[in-house]
Amino acid sequence: MVHALNEIRRVLVPDGFLIDLRPIVDQWRVEVISARETRETGRVTDLPLGLADDTAANQAMANAEAHGWFLREHEEFFSIHYAWDSASKMEEWIDEEWENFVSLDEETRRATRSAWALANADSQVRVKVKMLITRWRKRT
Repeated sequence: MVHALNEIRRVLVPDGFLIDLRPIVDQWRVEVISARETRETGRVTDLPLGLADDTAANQAMANAEAHGWFLREHEEFFSIHYAWDSASKMEEWIDEEWENFVSLDEETRRATRSAWALANADSQVRVKVKMLITRWRKRT
């Protein structure tokens, strides 16, 4: 990743910006929501590859900053929600799309299925994903 950051620095205009936008594994909340209520049913389990990816990305940005390539101007966390119409669709998505980064334990699967089955017809299942956004200015 350091090589990619060096290439970005090379082609970025003077005083240009690099936006670092990425999810951060942090035992994201699993919820069943409806117009009436939001109910937390568990949390995803962070897997070693997801944690290692976060560590590597953070280290690469720290190295780029230490080399004087970029200056961190602003950083904050925010949440986005992935939503599904059923617990089974959420499980399928996590198992297929996020298989190496996060997983669901059996207790969270059961609690989510149960809460969704008892919820209103308008209910959805969602995962609240922690996001990081950082604005970096190219140093000249």
